[in-house]
Amino acid sequence: MIRLSLIVCALALAACAPTTTATTETATTPGVEPSQQTEVAPPTPAEVTTHIRIEQNGQTVNVAVGQRFAVELVGVPTAGYAWQAKQTPAFITASGEATGNTTQAQSQPGFTGGNHWEVLMFTANAAGSGELVIEQRRPWETNEPANKTFRVTIVAR
Repeated sequence: MIRLSLIVCALALAACAPTTTATTETATTPGVEPSQQTEVAPPTPAEVTTHIRIEQNGQTVNVAVGQRFAVELVGVPTAGYAWQAKQTPAFITASGEATGNTTQAQSQPGFTGGNHWEVLMFTANAAGSGELVIEQRRPWETNEPANKTFRVTIVAR
């Protein structure tokens, strides 16, 4: 009798289920890992006009002397990984950092973990050209290689 009741309940619930499944598509950027896809813009201050992203890894970026620019990378700080400048040309100084959610879901109560924006800001104080190297690593793993490395040549004029 209990089995029959359970079967009837299961059939009744199945009959109430929608006949089609709705899907949500997330926009993707060619050449960008799915883990780098985001829904929320990086938390870069509005006065910063030059934004350097993962797609520019290995490229050259021109900035003006005196200009503040941002390197906007997605990281996993909840797993201990952080992006840190490993090599900075002498004509560039660090001028701030910002972090923030990459998806709207991360703002919901109870949400834990996930990728986050890590924005490193720099100012070009003089003319010059040099490679800026930023590594993603766990700070306490000093003898381990970097998890990821981002390189960009900065040309300040």
